[in-house]
Amino acid sequence: MSRISLAFSSFFGILFGGELPAAVAGAFGYAKPVKEKPAPPPPPAPKPSDGALQMLGILQRDARLIDFLMEDISAYNDDQVGAAVRTMHEQCRATLTRYVKLAPVIDGVEGTFTKASVAGGPANVKFIGNVPAGPAPSGGMLRHRGWKSEKIDLPTIGVKQDTSILAPAEIEIE
Repeated sequence: MSRISLAFSSFFGILFGGELPAAVAGAFGYAKPVKEKPAPPPPPAPKPSDGALQMLGILQRDARLIDFLMEDISAYNDDQVGAAVRTMHEQCRATLTRYVKLAPVIDGVEGTFTKASVAGGPANVKFIGNVPAGPAPSGGMLRHRGWKSEKIDLPTIGVKQDTSILAPAEIEIE
């Protein structure tokens, strides 16, 4: 480009566009400033409670567990409650086994003598009954095998998903 055409381009570019044209800036070795878009904010870090709330939401979705627990069942007779619990028990169990692999802490027979060392650590066993003060006993009668999770396979939580909403309100349109 000739100097005169660069001058005219500069004059009219600044007059009507408010900035130096890219061709003129490039001819003189000036780089046009590039406006960078600000980086999107990082997704919020998952909170420790998110998985628990997600599991509670799944149990509500699949078996209506929260609805049952929050309802006053004193007006119903035992047969009605039993019938509702049987169905809900099956649905909760299926949901739980679908997302969590459970195993007993002590794989023994309840009601038999069991050594505490079988459990693998002091946090895995809770002594109940007539527990002496001092060092932990070596064993006792197994009353409950305990549960531990071996694998948890929950679906990933969406970035915009509010984990505090366990079940959305439902509005029927007639």
